[in-house]
Amino acid sequence: MSTYATYPSLAGRVVMITGGASGIGMAIVEAFAEQGARVGFVDIDEASAAKLGERQDRGVGLWFRRVDVTDVPALKQAIDDFAEQSGGLDVLVNNVANDTRHGPLEVTEEQWRACLAVNLDAAFFGSQAAVPAMRAAGGGSIINLSSINAVLGPGQMPGYVTAKAGLLGLTKALARDFGADSIRVNSVLPGWVVTERQLEHWLTPEAEAEWMQQVALDKRLLPRDVANLVLFLAADDSALITNQHFVIDGGKI
Repeated sequence: MSTYATYPSLAGRVVMITGGASGIGMAIVEAFAEQGARVGFVDIDEASAAKLGERQDRGVGLWFRRVDVTDVPALKQAIDDFAEQSGGLDVLVNNVANDTRHGPLEVTEEQWRACLAVNLDAAFFGSQAAVPAMRAAGGGSIINLSSINAVLGPGQMPGYVTAKAGLLGLTKALARDFGADSIRVNSVLPGWVVTERQLEHWLTPEAEAEWMQQVALDKRLLPRDVANLVLFLAADDSALITNQHFVIDGGKI
């Protein structure tokens, strides 16, 4: 049995998550499903999405569509269709990301624009598509997944760092623009989250040991830890919280 909090306000709430088939996104999908929310997600990884759907044995069905979020019309259509089929939209989690490394002198124009399209543009256009349904519902919550890299600025990922910093500005701008409609906008800045992708590519035992020396809590930061914060920001418990950035990194910053 889960020892995590239950939020009554999330039961039946309609939630859309981008990049929900794996990693942090998958944990967010599962966390909302456990709360009894009506969950939809988009991703390009159909195989992982199918496995996620098979694991849902809680009586809560998941809505999924394969979408490349850099295809803005397709992203908007998916959000519109999910909202229409679900009777509205209450929460949008702009989670999708790609943190592939590139040296700044090696990045081509195409690579730069592709990086921003995934990591920044999708959050703006996804929010643009979600707002009409949220207005009709009397309000909502938009949660942008940024990163502590937006603050720390590590090397070899200029596009990713720029995009994640841009999400902080986007959070501020949209919170002001949509506050009158009772739509809250916040951002979450995770530290080094232990996902399969990180373990496969970058989180070596040596790198993890170095990370643990830099944080206050020498514990692994897991996708579910991030999902728990997202749940709070979606629930009525955070009804007066907007225009804020929340760091979850074990105390590195």
